[in-house]
Amino acid sequence: MSKKYYLTTAITYTSGKPHIGNTYEIILADSIARFKRMQGYDVYFQTGTDEHGEKIQLKAEEAGITPQEFVDNVAGEIKRIWDLMNTTYDRFIRTTDPSHEKKIQQIFEKLYKQGDIYKDCYEGLYCTPCESFFTESQLIDGKCPDCGREVHPAKEEAYFFRLSKYAKKLEEYIEKHPEFIWPPARKNEMINNFIKPGLQDLCVSRTSFNWGIPVTFDPGHVVYVWIDALSNYITFAGYDPEGNHSEEYKKYWPADMHLIGKDIVRFHTIYWPCILLALGEELPKQVFGHPWLIMSDGKMSKSKGNVLYADDLAALFGVDAVRYYVLHEIPFANDGLISYELMMERINTDLANILGNLVNRTVAMTNKYFGGEIKPAGAETALDADLKRVAAEVPLKMEAHMDGAHVADAIDDIFTLLRRANKYVDETEPWILGRPEGDHERLGTVLYNLLECIRISATLLKPFMPETAEKIFKQLGIADQSLEDAKTFGLLKSGSKVGAPEILFARIDIPKKLAEINAAKEAEKKEAEKQQKKAEKKEKPEGIATISIDDFAKVALRAAKILTCQPLPKSDKLLQMTVDNGSGAEKQVLSGIAQYYKPEELIGKTVVLVDNLAPAKLRGALSEGMLLAADTKDGVKVLFLDDSIEAGATIR
Repeated sequence: MSKKYYLTTAITYTSGKPHIGNTYEIILADSIARFKRMQGYDVYFQTGTDEHGEKIQLKAEEAGITPQEFVDNVAGEIKRIWDLMNTTYDRFIRTTDPSHEKKIQQIFEKLYKQGDIYKDCYEGLYCTPCESFFTESQLIDGKCPDCGREVHPAKEEAYFFRLSKYAKKLEEYIEKHPEFIWPPARKNEMINNFIKPGLQDLCVSRTSFNWGIPVTFDPGHVVYVWIDALSNYITFAGYDPEGNHSEEYKKYWPADMHLIGKDIVRFHTIYWPCILLALGEELPKQVFGHPWLIMSDGKMSKSKGNVLYADDLAALFGVDAVRYYVLHEIPFANDGLISYELMMERINTDLANILGNLVNRTVAMTNKYFGGEIKPAGAETALDADLKRVAAEVPLKMEAHMDGAHVADAIDDIFTLLRRANKYVDETEPWILGRPEGDHERLGTVLYNLLECIRISATLLKPFMPETAEKIFKQLGIADQSLEDAKTFGLLKSGSKVGAPEILFARIDIPKKLAEINAAKEAEKKEAEKQQKKAEKKEKPEGIATISIDDFAKVALRAAKILTCQPLPKSDKLLQMTVDNGSGAEKQVLSGIAQYYKPEELIGKTVVLVDNLAPAKLRGALSEGMLLAADTKDGVKVLFLDDSIEAGATIR
């Protein structure tokens, strides 16, 4: 019976299309899963999407669709990209799955009944994008320590998980299992920065939005992300809160590796283990917090305009080239850089020159000199012995690196063999051996040794560049190879034939390609601007409707004085005002003019109020009227009245 290996990625938040930095994680996980299968493991590889939360609710409102429609669209796009990148996950999960939602409610109830969850009130500084509360001391330069964005004061009733109750037990577990937090530097960060200073109890429900899993015994609350999202690792594997776990769960849990970004290590090595301890379940064997793939000007950000997407890169360079780059360019514990130029340089040097050229010329020479027939290896020279030594060492080194999750180093091991094989070509000069008067027996040996090195390298490349490995096997005229095959030199049968030589990776003219990319971007930008203008034009009325005096009389225009004004929380566009309309009762008015006026510029001003407009809710706040304003070439200008006009005066 084969050993099991349960591997998960973090589930991707469905707030938008994932960029190449997000996509790196699924490619990295896939390379590990593929290699574990080569080692003979029974692998269960799970990935998916995190689909609840305030951020998604707000984005859905902006898009004018329901949150479920919004996440359906984004989850579909994420899955499309995961599939495009040739990833071999066993299950793609979604936290809006009804079976998951039911189990989360049961987990919440269970923790509440056993006293691990209690009700209280939370007051702190809240980051909407991260959906997290922070204390003043946790902020960095007054902003969110995780994403660097603005925070705002918030207070709400909430349920809390007794994180502090399990702090000591967690610390003991981490000390006894040094491989639990990986790489080791992340372990020190968690213990020294979070556990030792003392863990605060964790907010696990929210009332300020409703796009979440309702708490069954208190419907005004929805289960917060920590229990909802993190528990996916057990709920979809067959965990049952009542203890009737599936055979699948009994087989695969605990997870062998949670593969996550370094920015969410705290959640997976503190919050999640404590939840598991409270549930009485085993902890995962390892949480690997991988580094980031970043641009030369910093972390990828749509606001910076420096975002690269996996599908765009694959269209330009091919799926395997993208897989190779991201896996090779991010070291074990340090961030890696990406740009079009860096990627093309790596394709030219590694994939076209070192790998592609070796395969192409070796297969071509076998066809040219021997009609494609693989000749037997003859007497061994010192050069042959040294080549075979490297070929014997590389699979073992590569396997050791993969076992420690040093994926980039494992790829370097393979290219050590490819470089040695290229040097062997220069040392043996097969083109001279192939002359009519040359040593054809020696040539047969040289080509046999080269073909074997290519076979071994292609086999070891399977986890990282699966399509390329298949193409190489086809050129060698052989079937799929195993890891054990890669550890044995001399498996190619003499007398068999290679296939036709094909170019695996063509060299790229970098300046020319960059010009093409920039031209395509410019054309795309112009097309977007064109479509935007079309949309704006379409929204404008064709003409001005003619109305009667009776129609106009239906609109109650009154002078009103602005008493208070402030930005509406969670909105970049709306200002929230109270106005005096002369009736003796103040009205609340919301106006989308935040980008044109500061609150202090409006307080005390007399304006024209549409006083009988039907009340409407904007971003959860009530608006009971509308200010008149003009669209000008310099933006929106509010119509101010002379201060001598009293509040409530009719305008006609």
